[in-house]
Amino acid sequence: MFSSIKLAVVVFTLISVTSIIGTLIQQQVEPERNIQMLGKIFGASAPAVYKVFSTLGFMDMYRSWWFLSLLFIFAANLVICSIDRLPGIWKLAKEPVKPLDADIFKSLIIRPQVQVKAKLSDARTSVITGLGKIGFKHVLTDETSGQIYAEKGRYSRLGVYVTHLSILFILLGGIEGKFFGFDGYLPLLEGTSASSIEARDGKQIPLGFSVRCDDFDVSFYDNSDTPKSFRSKLVVIDNNREVLKKDIEVNDPLRYKGVVFYQASYFFSQDHVKDAKFILKVYSKADNKSSQVDAGLEKLTEIPGTGLSLKIQDFSPAIGIDDKTGQLMTYANQMNNPAAFIEFFEGNKSIHKQWVLKRFPDTWKTPFGSVELVDIWGVQYTGLQVRKDPGVWLVYLGCLLMAAGLYAAFFMSHRRIWLRLHEEKGSTFVTVAGSTNKNKIQFDQKIDSFIKSLQQ
Repeated sequence: MFSSIKLAVVVFTLISVTSIIGTLIQQQVEPERNIQMLGKIFGASAPAVYKVFSTLGFMDMYRSWWFLSLLFIFAANLVICSIDRLPGIWKLAKEPVKPLDADIFKSLIIRPQVQVKAKLSDARTSVITGLGKIGFKHVLTDETSGQIYAEKGRYSRLGVYVTHLSILFILLGGIEGKFFGFDGYLPLLEGTSASSIEARDGKQIPLGFSVRCDDFDVSFYDNSDTPKSFRSKLVVIDNNREVLKKDIEVNDPLRYKGVVFYQASYFFSQDHVKDAKFILKVYSKADNKSSQVDAGLEKLTEIPGTGLSLKIQDFSPAIGIDDKTGQLMTYANQMNNPAAFIEFFEGNKSIHKQWVLKRFPDTWKTPFGSVELVDIWGVQYTGLQVRKDPGVWLVYLGCLLMAAGLYAAFFMSHRRIWLRLHEEKGSTFVTVAGSTNKNKIQFDQKIDSFIKSLQQ
């Protein structure tokens, strides 16, 4: 039963159909998310449908007993089918090509006698040369039977079994990744570190080391709130020492001990503004010098070498103008257009106030020079997708083996050719016999090409 092709088709179809369902249904998430998705298809019946799917194990399908059973049956089918058929194929592949008996030669003739206007010795040389041109490099001669024979691609017969093996590697890699790996999310505030992540089911998974976010930065397209790029400065701490630093961006993750940190998202935290560091670059007209000032919200901070000080009185992560009232307003809860309202003091006397916008240099000008809002540090979270998949190398190996196996199975063939030569009245007559296990049309074209070159 397990060597049946019909069983393979049925099991593979079941795996495919259930995998489609498992792709549509989000795995290991809150019930509300899947009920909402099912509501678009089943309407008011969505809660009942969800309950049925949950009972069947579709909410954590790839760990369910029945899905793993399907994989096991499919793998067993591949293994047993291969064991059942491989010995005969291996015998054909290992057995070297030999001269044929007259009766077998006649049954394999694919071209009748071709007359070559040359002596036997010259014709034999031309035949060997011609066979080399169509891919038969190792040509043998049997003087007793007068046959010249060769073969190529004998091990291409094993291509299907290499493909079978590749599928087993991919299945094993997927199962290993599911049971011994993890997939979770880690929100990190600038300046903080974590040694565990939250899995999709809400469980905390220890990493065995810590990762710290030293800084997060996002840049936007001109005159747009569309992010152009965003990156995180990450530091890996293992055994109380910094072992790795990397700036990560989308599609450029950090990897350490098999754990991969992907830049996935970001968000702003209003709760941390009171403790944030406002990094300002101040240029003074009086002495033509620039200096960096680290200020806090509602904290008086001296500007070096100017006799002035400043205080950040207010902050907005995304400041804009209300079209109806013409008043300034905060239009988003993201750092799309951050701005600080700065008051300048000379001694205890307030001498100037203005909004300074990070993305708009025209707002940096002041009566005393300029003030650039470089960064607001400590208010942004970087959202990291964290994965560990110890089976990924088995999957990669399986993919390479599959490519090789499919190429051998579809584009290569085991071709054998025999030629019988005999001389008559100054000419040599050549009879061609041959066989191929597939791609017969291409094989015939090669033979035609060989005969034309032989006649020429």
